[in-house]
Formats: sequence, C-alpha cells, structure tokens
Amino acid sequence: MTAKRPHILFIMADQMAAPILPMYDPTSVVHMPHLSRLAQEGVVFESAYCPSPLCAPSRFSLVSGQLPSRIEGYDNAADFAADVPTYAHYLRNLGYRTALSGKMHFCGPDQLHGYEERMTSDIYPADYGWAVNWDELEVRPSWYHNMSSVLQAGPSVRTNQLDHDEETIFRARQYLYDHVRNHPDEPFCLTVSMTHPHDPYTIPAEFYDLYRDEDIPMPQHTLAQAEQDAHSKRLLKVIDLWDKPLSDEAIRRARRAYFGSCSYVDAKIGELLKTLRECELADDTIIVFSGDHGDMLGDRGLWYKMHWFEMAARVPLIVHAPARYASARVSQHVSTLDLLPTFVDMAGAQIDARLPMDGRSLVPQLQGQAGLDEAFGEYMAEGSKTPLVMIRRGPWKFIYSQDDVCMLYHLPQDPQERHNLAEDPAHAATVQAFLSETLQRWNLPELHQAVLNSQRRRRLVYSALTKGRLTSWDHQPWVDASQQYMRNHIDLDDLERRARFPKP
Repeated sequence: MTAKRPHILFIMADQMAAPILPMYDPTSVVHMPHLSRLAQEGVVFESAYCPSPLCAPSRFSLVSGQLPSRIEGYDNAADFAADVPTYAHYLRNLGYRTALSGKMHFCGPDQLHGYEERMTSDIYPADYGWAVNWDELEVRPSWYHNMSSVLQAGPSVRTNQLDHDEETIFRARQYLYDHVRNHPDEPFCLTVSMTHPHDPYTIPAEFYDLYRDEDIPMPQHTLAQAEQDAHSKRLLKVIDLWDKPLSDEAIRRARRAYFGSCSYVDAKIGELLKTLRECELADDTIIVFSGDHGDMLGDRGLWYKMHWFEMAARVPLIVHAPARYASARVSQHVSTLDLLPTFVDMAGAQIDARLPMDGRSLVPQLQGQAGLDEAFGEYMAEGSKTPLVMIRRGPWKFIYSQDDVCMLYHLPQDPQERHNLAEDPAHAATVQAFLSETLQRWNLPELHQAVLNSQRRRRLVYSALTKGRLTSWDHQPWVDASQQYMRNHIDLDDLERRARFPKP
C-alpha cells in the first residue's frame, strides 16, 4: 500500500554517545546489527550535535527546531510552553496521525505538544521539582543522580527503565498493528523514544554477557581533577565524584553495562522493524534514528553529559529510506534542531517562514547536495553558573561562558580534545572571530538574568503546588476497555474480521 505522504517512524535513544557506535567507529565492539544495517542502507550523518547536552532542553529543541534560549527550555524542569509549534503540530496540520510512545521529558501541564496520541506515561516527572538554582551555586542538588549508577553497575533481571522501555516498544508495535488495520490510507508519524542506554548502567545478562571485561575499552583520555576546566570541576561536584576516584573495575563494569544497553536498544529496534515488515509498511516508511545527547562514560574523567565534549554532545543520526535517498555518509555538521524542518520537507511542505526557526531541512543533504557545515548549542543547567554556549563549524569547536570557560579545539587534528587552543597566540584571530560571533549571536548577560528569573519563578510555584492537594501533570494514558477485545455490544464476526491482518 502507498500513502500519499510517506510514513515517518522516528526512533530515539537516550544518552547514546555517537563516537563509540559501530556506524561511527569501525573499531567499536558494540553489537548493533539492526542499526548497523539501517546505517549501511541509509544516510548516516557523521557529525550530528544536540542543541543542549541534557535531556529536557535537548528534546524541547529537537521537537521545536529552536534553541533552548528561544523557548525558555533551560533545564530538566523548564516549562515547555503549549504555544511552541513542534513537528507534531506541523505534520498534524498536513493530515498525519501523530503519536508518541515513550519518553519525551515534557515539563508543564501540556504533555502532548501536538501528538494526537501518547500511549505511555513518561519515565521522568512533569513538574518543576528539578529546577536548577543559580542562587545557591555551592549547594549540590540532593535529587541529582550521583555515582551510584557507576558503582552499582552490572547485570539485572528487571529495572525501572526496563519496565518503561518494554511498555514503550509494546505500545509502539500495537500502534502499527492498529494503524494498518484501521487507518491504512492515512500517513502517520510515530515517535518511539526509549530511555536506554541512559544510566543507571544495568541491563539483563542476555545483553551484558554479549561482552567480556577484557573486550571493553577503557576511556582513551582522562584528566586529573586539578587539570579540569572550570565547568568540568563543577560537574565533578554535581555528580558527587569530587575527591572520589573510581577504580578501573568500576569503570569497566559501567561501560560494559552501557554497551549492553546499546545492544538492548538495537534489539528493540529489530522488533519494530519486524512489525513494519509484517504490516507491509516498510516500503512506505522513512525511518529516522537519533538521540538527545551522549554520555562521557569516564572520558576526560567525566560521566553522564552536561558538557560540550564530543562524547556528550555528538548524537547518532541515521535516515533509512532506500527508495527515496541513496545510501551515503554526510560529513557536514548538523543538529537535531534540523529534524522539524526535515520532517515537514519530507512530507512535501514548508515551515511557516514568519515564525522563529533555528533548524534547517536536511533533505538537500539526503538527496546528495551540499549543506551548511555548522551547529550551535546552549547549556544552562546543572554545573553551570552562567550560559555555556558552543559553535561547531568546519574543523573548529568553540565553547564559551562569560565567566570562566573559553575553549577552542581543532577536531581533525585533535579528536580527543586534548589541546585547548584558546590561549595559543597562533590562533588568536580564530578565537577573536568566534568570540565576536558569540557576543553578537547571544546577549549573555541578558540570557543569564532570564535564566535566573525562570528558576526563581519555578521554585516558588513548585513549593506552592506541593502544599495541600496535589494535582499531577504527569501524562495519564487512557484506555477505553469497553472497546477492547470481545464485547457484547460488538458483533463477533465483524470484530474478528476487523482485528485480523491481512484481511481474510
């Protein structure tokens, strides 16, 4: 069957670092056969960046095509305003059925943001309880995760995250079965968002045992605590790693579990691909795979995300639609900000030019044409004390905050980001050019004050809403059991006929 517009299956993984995956590193030991096949047959973007190396800000920007500062998506408890257009709004206006299964970390009362259907609740809270507090920079947030994710790493039978992702994939597959039986002539955009391989680093033995300890590569580049940049030092305190060195055994065990979690995600992707084939949807569906940010995994002595180094900032981005886009690898820098205009372009339409948009369609690159070679990012959450911005263009990565961070790296010559060239007189002109662009692009003092104002408002509101009767903003999936399975008000023969695929 052929839809008037292509179906779009957008699959997301949480905290998956692109540099260690087999489609980006030929020496990788990570087993991902399904995703590797999609990469071999599809278009691989070799240098895709997140708009912010933290879950909620990155996701708000991904679905809206706008940098966090434009939409006040500053941290993991920032309110995502209901009037910000997302790709779900755009595609819904084009006649798409839009659905979300899994995590998106929306904060605030609107938990749909254009999705017609949301099949699961989120794994993270929707309220303001995780708001950052720049008024008390020396106080470590008690709710923020510590190093237990590393110290307790290893195999497990069941976890909170497994509960979430198993439901996410089950609901997504059911959506595809329901679509082909009930809405076969309508295009869909189905977003399937898993929380793995996000820490805590634990996964069933089936996936943990795909690897041996001796096969797990250790971090290539570590730094002593005293040698870290100012932002990294704050991060070590935020994650409770300051003055608490990790053993090689703990690092290796956590990385092994992380690799196993990547293989788990791949297995779940295999289930989705099987369902597409069974439902005869594979030929009409554009599959896009990406993520919200990466994970340092001990590189430079850091863990989790929250910085602009490659392991935290670079994400996988693969587009699989062999009938539309020839297999290729795109070397230019792109951003997940680009996904909204790309999805709209895939659907044969254009975004509203009167509205703000930081992303650009990637369809030209998918068709083999040249594209812009740059990406921008912002970080204003845990461990920062003022906005930390990033520009990636050509061979350069420039990282800056107005108080204490200025970094310049030449990535082709220094892929491990060992040599900060910001103080090198030979590169003074390059630093000055990036600095001038930064100060023109961002009003950093004004942005700093806007972040502070938002934090203060949300802390006050959250405190008030915890008093008295609690009204939850968490999404509550609703099921009409009166229409499920066999019911006396539904003709039995008609029910069985409609529920069967292919039709008898």
